[in-house]
Amino acid sequence: MNKRFIMMLSIALMLALLAAWVANRWIQNKTIPDKAVSVVVAAVEIPFGVKLEETHVKIVSWPENAVPQGTYSSKEQVVGKVSMNKFYPDEIITEKRISEYLGGSTLSALIAKEYRAISVRVDDVVGVSGFILPGNRVDILVTKKDRTDNKAETTTLLQNIKVLAVDQEASQEKEKPSIVRAVTLELKPEQTEIMVQAMQEGTIQLTLRNPLDSVVVEEPAVKVEDTPVKAAEYRVVPPAVEKLPPKKRMLRVIPW
Repeated sequence: MNKRFIMMLSIALMLALLAAWVANRWIQNKTIPDKAVSVVVAAVEIPFGVKLEETHVKIVSWPENAVPQGTYSSKEQVVGKVSMNKFYPDEIITEKRISEYLGGSTLSALIAKEYRAISVRVDDVVGVSGFILPGNRVDILVTKKDRTDNKAETTTLLQNIKVLAVDQEASQEKEKPSIVRAVTLELKPEQTEIMVQAMQEGTIQLTLRNPLDSVVVEEPAVKVEDTPVKAAEYRVVPPAVEKLPPKKRMLRVIPW
């Protein structure tokens, strides 16, 4: 038998054995399960602003390399806290989406640190008050009227403000618009002073924001004057016509 043929056959067998060994190792690594850890998830649908009980949550095993930050490993760590968002079954409970409950109403646990909650009366006919739900973001407009000259001035007072509750409801479960007469807003202390002053001086109106729109204009004040227009104030003045000096006529005498 040709020595060259035997050498090529031996090399082919060695490469085949090496490929089989590599494939076997790859399969074994894939079949080894990842290390699992205990994670607290929602056992049922948990509404917004609800004090968590033991029946609301359960423990499941989760791959260690896929666990998000801020999770809990036991029910005792979450029972008694308040949900700041709506949770769906089997959704992981994280520390940024629940709040400590220190007594009083559950609404007090939903207020962010260094913020205040203030309720404002809104018009139940004009605007989008019936479509606003807890958790939405709104801009606040104020309209002031001057009785002396019957003028109205509208300005954007505050922007991108979080709605904590609508009337006496802090739940996001409403799907249909309803008549709303008061909205509770989350404001900074200095913003509450501006709001109280605006409620005394004029009428408050809310404009609903898109959840993805968080842009705040630095100088939002835009004035709109609601005054009758007088025709005399808008007379069209024709442009001045330049007058040319009259031409002098000369008499020429033609001799015969």
